[in-house]
Amino acid sequence: MTVQDIFDFLNSKYPIETACGFDNVGTLVGDRNKTVTKAVVALDCTMPVINEAVKNGCELIITHHPIIFNGLKSVLEDSLVYEIIKNNLTVMSMHTNLDQGVGGVNDALCEVIGLKNIESVEATDKYLLKKGEISPLLADDFAKHLKTALNYPVKYVGEGIIKNVLVCGGSGGNYYIEALKNGCDALVTADVKHNHFLEAAQLNISLFECGHFNTEVVVIKPLCEMLSKEFKEIEFIANCDSQIKTA
Repeated sequence: MTVQDIFDFLNSKYPIETACGFDNVGTLVGDRNKTVTKAVVALDCTMPVINEAVKNGCELIITHHPIIFNGLKSVLEDSLVYEIIKNNLTVMSMHTNLDQGVGGVNDALCEVIGLKNIESVEATDKYLLKKGEISPLLADDFAKHLKTALNYPVKYVGEGIIKNVLVCGGSGGNYYIEALKNGCDALVTADVKHNHFLEAAQLNISLFECGHFNTEVVVIKPLCEMLSKEFKEIEFIANCDSQIKTA
């Protein structure tokens, strides 16, 4: 099997045309015709991930966040792209298309936090969020539940009962308005600005900030499992490590 075969499969599940306009997804560095026997699947293409790929004899790295997002003006010896090329690796990235698709980031996040009756919700900007239900909990207890489920110190506003929850893995603090419009008690997301907390509280919407990495890394193991089932002759290695530390 080749890089292109894996791309074709992922593209059938999470079409790159469904990615947001600002995004950069697909096979971004390397050889699309390369035969693949091993691949690392990770949230980001970092030096530790590259080193793991080299150590394990992998040909491919599959990431959520694009290795190339903005225009490159150089590719020098201290850059990640240089290291990828030097080690004869290929990198494929599936970002906002993976966020929104069935079995993608938002679905995986709903699964981890235990939501039921999941349905898609189209936001005003056409981005697809997920909505689900949980057995009623006070906001304080729901925050504790999220901390345990996602292994992250949750920041939040809210005091009422939580039952209907809107979910957006990664940066989604501004979607508290969508929670209100869709009859939800709460929004679970990351990268929440100070004013978002205050405005959500004023609207009686509970808003939970659970960490960018922690709300998205939940997709890595399910993605590995799906790929392993489809490509039984390829070894897919899940890398769920973060370089970001919490004191």
